[in-house]
Amino acid sequence: MRHIHHPGPVSPERTAEVAGMPVRLRFELEPGQSVDAAIAKGFAASGCIGGFVTLRGGQCEPFRFVMPAASPDAHHAAWYSDTFAPEGPVEITRACAIVGQRDGKPFVHCHGIWETTEGTRMGHMLAPDTMVAVPMEVTGIGLRGATFQALPDPETDFTLFEPLRVAEDRQEPAGPRVLLAKVRPNEDISLAIEDICSSQGIGKANVYGIGSLNGVRFTDGGRVEAYATEVLIHEGRVESAHCRPRASLQIDVVDMEGQVSSGELVHGNNPVCITFELVIEEVDQP
Repeated sequence: MRHIHHPGPVSPERTAEVAGMPVRLRFELEPGQSVDAAIAKGFAASGCIGGFVTLRGGQCEPFRFVMPAASPDAHHAAWYSDTFAPEGPVEITRACAIVGQRDGKPFVHCHGIWETTEGTRMGHMLAPDTMVAVPMEVTGIGLRGATFQALPDPETDFTLFEPLRVAEDRQEPAGPRVLLAKVRPNEDISLAIEDICSSQGIGKANVYGIGSLNGVRFTDGGRVEAYATEVLIHEGRVESAHCRPRASLQIDVVDMEGQVSSGELVHGNNPVCITFELVIEEVDQP
């Protein structure tokens, strides 16, 4: 596989995960609030501190986002573009916001596709600087006893989400679980998900998440050559195959030139660039 060199020491643990009982989320983002504040309000009302929500169809104005870019120095393997500020309302086609905490406050990490007056764009939404323009219903899964915590990452020299248990879950431990998980650089994302599920005894699951890949290889032969990308899992599944979990991932991805691509990932040839954050929802098997 392709390999990207990061400036810091390589962590011996290539994945991390915590398990909890899911809380189904459905709430409305209110106009006049920033996207991160509106999402944080919905999580607080549900008593949740970590998880994800899916955004579709709503409009935001103003809207701010960035795309992947080359690093301006030797301290990072990749960086972000200058901020894009489309004019007029922007419609969210599809986005996923991973929700956690940073410096003791709610924090949102969001990748998505949106329609601007200049056409379809994709990237990393700057949620504190993006305002909800019309009511937007969102759905997702939250956890009450675990979250993603933004912590310094010596390997990449970024501050990145790390899944952590922060309180005892008061729900009875019955029924399907949810994992908050992350995958570190240079690990194939499909194989990593399978290893996580195998370690937790999960044979079937739905997979949600966002992250970055070092180039992309699709099953239809399509390729993205950029070493830094922004990725959104459009549809993710884990099924049991030959007594072992097998992941299949449909993704949307934007490269360093702003080109948006979509498709199913080749199994075993799509390494993580910086990080990948996941919510893995266990599914009961008959």
